[in-house]
Amino acid sequence: MTRRMDEEYDYLFKIVLIGDSGVGKSNLLSRFTRNEFCLESKSTIGVEFATRTLQVEGRVVKAQIWDTAGQERYRAITSAYYRGALGALLVYDVTKPITFENVSRWLKELRDHADANIVIMLIGNKTDLKHLRAVAAEDAQGYSEKEGLSFIETSALEAVNVEKAFQTILSEIYRIISKKSLSSGEGAAAVSVKEGQTIDVGGGSEGNTKKPCCSTS
Repeated sequence: MTRRMDEEYDYLFKIVLIGDSGVGKSNLLSRFTRNEFCLESKSTIGVEFATRTLQVEGRVVKAQIWDTAGQERYRAITSAYYRGALGALLVYDVTKPITFENVSRWLKELRDHADANIVIMLIGNKTDLKHLRAVAAEDAQGYSEKEGLSFIETSALEAVNVEKAFQTILSEIYRIISKKSLSSGEGAAAVSVKEGQTIDVGGGSEGNTKKPCCSTS
């Protein structure tokens, strides 16, 4: 079973993480793919990605998750790396209102550059900092409903709802792909089925995929 999960999969889904610098995108990625959290994590420079293979609706799906820098000077990279993405996690920090205010700007960029059918989930991260909360869940929920996004709050530090967030968006992507495949015999434009092909996003970022982490607890 381990061999199959590691080497074979039915679908490859590319998901991008976007949002302001410092909201916890890299820690959401490391918590989901390696069950690690780096308290002293530095800002991502450029782009890096990690993968995890898991079961979705009874099929083996390899999630290829891309993490990009939130700083303005890397915007050229971020706009290029939307290509081929089937899902996006738009992250803000529940303790920093400005990161929530900037969600609309990220959403516009995403809709300008990504596929029109991309699945988008809004994530309010750092719920462990209860005493510092400055963005109400109700406000984010209302915004999500208005924009047609799914919404969840997470804590990468405490591993709360991280698994659920990724499972939810992967399941939604799978349902959309399945419907496309059934109705038109296509649906594989940005999906690799079993061959293990990946999408070239125009940049050698693989050297950053296995950075050591300072904590595995």
